[in-house]
Formats: sequence, C-alpha cells, structure tokens
Amino acid sequence: MVASVHYTGTFPEDGEEFDSSKGSEPLSFLVGHKQMIPGFEREMMGATVGEKRTFTLPPEDAYGQPSDENVVELAKEQFGEITPTEGMMLMSDAGPFRVVGVNEETVKVDFNHPMAGRTLKFEVEVMDIRKASSEELLHGHAHGPGGYQH
Repeated sequence: MVASVHYTGTFPEDGEEFDSSKGSEPLSFLVGHKQMIPGFEREMMGATVGEKRTFTLPPEDAYGQPSDENVVELAKEQFGEITPTEGMMLMSDAGPFRVVGVNEETVKVDFNHPMAGRTLKFEVEVMDIRKASSEELLHGHAHGPGGYQH
C-alpha cells in the first residue's frame, strides 16, 4: 500500500518544528518498505483516510541514540578541494555527516543522524491510501506527487 499523509514534526521539549508537509504535496510512502522511521510507520498502521493521529517517539523509535562508533577521523586529503570547517554538513556515499573537528592532517566527522538522541512528536493526517503499483513494489518506493520522481 502507498499512504499519503500531511504531517508536522516537532521537538516536544520546546515545540520547535523540524519538518512539515504543510504548503506542499502530502508525503507518500510505500508501507512496510522501511522508508519511514520505525515508530512513525508503526503508529500509522491501521489508520484510515481522513484520520488524524498525534504521537511521540522516543529516540529508539526514531533515529536512535548517537553512537561513538559513528564518529571517525579521516585524512584531510580525502576532502579534495573542500576546506572542511567545524560545523560543516557534507554528503558522502555513506550518507550525510557533520565535521566536528579539524587539525593539520585529519578531520573528525560525525555520521550520527542530526536528530539521533532526540524525542520527536508528530501530528499526522491521512490524505490517501491506495494499492501500490507493481512498478512501485519493484522499485521499493512510492511514485508521483509526494513520492519519488523518476
């Protein structure tokens, strides 16, 4: 199934909004294909079109806890023409990472998700639920508005 939802994500401790689909197309995702953080999909199971749900996810059901194993030192030469500076966010084949330290020869980088360790609150409204096409199942993601565009 493909679910299309409007959502707003906030940090419950201060109400700061970190993401929302308001003002754009609903987010569409292929249910059961690990496109969403685990707790989000679990909390939405069984929802029907038009239903609204609000839920709070601890880090273990969202982006997990930060791990020291995800902080590594890389040779400065691996950055090529880029001059890394502390706080810089970059992208690699392994995913996004943040520069957390720079010295003469190495750069310390953190591959933990920026929201690792955070509790997240979601307000979600189900806009549509439909059967996934065979192409979507083959590709492992929803297509069209709110989903992946080829």
